[in-house]
Amino acid sequence: MLLDAETCYTALQARDPRFDGRFFVGVSSTGIYCRPVCRAITPRKENCSFYPSAAAAEMSGFRPCLRCRPELAPGLGRVDAQSRLARLAAERMEADGLSDQSLAGLAASLGVTDRHLRRVFAREYGVPPVAWLQTRRLLAAKQLLTETSLPVMQVAMDAGFGSVRRLNAMFRQRYALTPADCRKKERVVAGTDESVTLSLAYRPPFAWATLLKFLGERAIPGVEQVEGSRYRRTVVVSHRESTLRGWIGVENRPERSVLEVTVSSPLFPVINQVLARVRFLFDMNCVPEEIGEKLGALRIGGEAVFEPGLRLPGCFDPFEMTVRAILGQQITVRAARTLAGRIAARLGEALPTPFAGLSVTFPTAERICALEPVEEHLGPLGVIGARARSIRALAVALQTGAIRLGPGADPEREMASLARLPGFGPWTVQYLAMRALGWPDAFPHTDYGVRKALGNLPAGEILALSREWAPWRSYAAISLWNHLGRTSEPVNGRG
Repeated sequence: MLLDAETCYTALQARDPRFDGRFFVGVSSTGIYCRPVCRAITPRKENCSFYPSAAAAEMSGFRPCLRCRPELAPGLGRVDAQSRLARLAAERMEADGLSDQSLAGLAASLGVTDRHLRRVFAREYGVPPVAWLQTRRLLAAKQLLTETSLPVMQVAMDAGFGSVRRLNAMFRQRYALTPADCRKKERVVAGTDESVTLSLAYRPPFAWATLLKFLGERAIPGVEQVEGSRYRRTVVVSHRESTLRGWIGVENRPERSVLEVTVSSPLFPVINQVLARVRFLFDMNCVPEEIGEKLGALRIGGEAVFEPGLRLPGCFDPFEMTVRAILGQQITVRAARTLAGRIAARLGEALPTPFAGLSVTFPTAERICALEPVEEHLGPLGVIGARARSIRALAVALQTGAIRLGPGADPEREMASLARLPGFGPWTVQYLAMRALGWPDAFPHTDYGVRKALGNLPAGEILALSREWAPWRSYAAISLWNHLGRTSEPVNGRG
């Protein structure tokens, strides 16, 4: 990614939050690199150099600023074809918890050679994938050391280093610090022995209340809840040979442009995976100004439809969300929510939490695969046979690796795979592209709510109209649903 020094320095002088995460500035007089929103005194222009990623700045010999904390910078939200492969690789590494993995295997899973992946990745981020991963691990460890009181041994393991010795060596090599030095500064640590609270930054504005309303209307009883301005849910994450269960809570702090994420102690070994899923659920890599430029003029009957700061609701558990979408085919949002709650209560696993109404985890794909015949288990809960078979076909596809959903998945490839499953028509595939794949340009043009919001135009005309909103048509669909929901019960009906 080419950076124009004049533009970057102007953004640095203005501390423009729209550029946060888009570039980093290295200051030769201090040896420090910062985010463009850093509140320190603006350095002289001749002392500044600009980098497309934190890893690129570190490879040039700069250490992270202890004031603006580069580990908090929101990720890139670009969708152009040239950067998409690199972004998918970065998301895949984040989603896998910054674990060691073969670059050749990662490249093969993305359908390219490792040589091509290295070339594309270096063009986008300024460094090879291995260097990027090492920086992400260091910054993840730095955040845990700064914001929690977790033991250094646990921080080393959770950040993917494998040992305290390796963590110490990397800190000394890159930062000329020890891990303990990050804890010498006065700080307020949020959390207890039972949980920790970490911050994830986003680019303002953030239409938080609108996003919570959307999630709350679809929250599965016992698994998710929206209470006031907080989102909570139970969590199941596979870790090596075991399965970890716990809960998380998320709250917006608009004065700091961060989400505070509270993670329960059983999930500490997979904390980076949890944070990656939270980023995906709340669309935290979004660049709201780019979307607003395209959709700001979207109006119905003279009324503005697009809300500045709108986010695309993703998902925390792709299998859970996909089951919800299958259940919601041709019925109301409320009815689908009821069916999903029954499945969780019957086939999920009880989980004690401090919160009333949050008591069970949603069944995993492995659990559904074990149901044979599946109709006999889901039928008594009100799920018709065809949808029960669709749910099991999906579970098998995820178990065998035939389909991958969530962060790091290739939307176009996985949409084609989903379309081959029984019961997955065009609407379901487009809806899952939005929420389970995070694809910003999906558009379910046959959806009842979309058609109603647009005055019941023919489906072909709606599809043609939607091309004006590319490449942000997913956000347009959410805007239309939200516009309709302001005056009636949510009626998109299918998920």
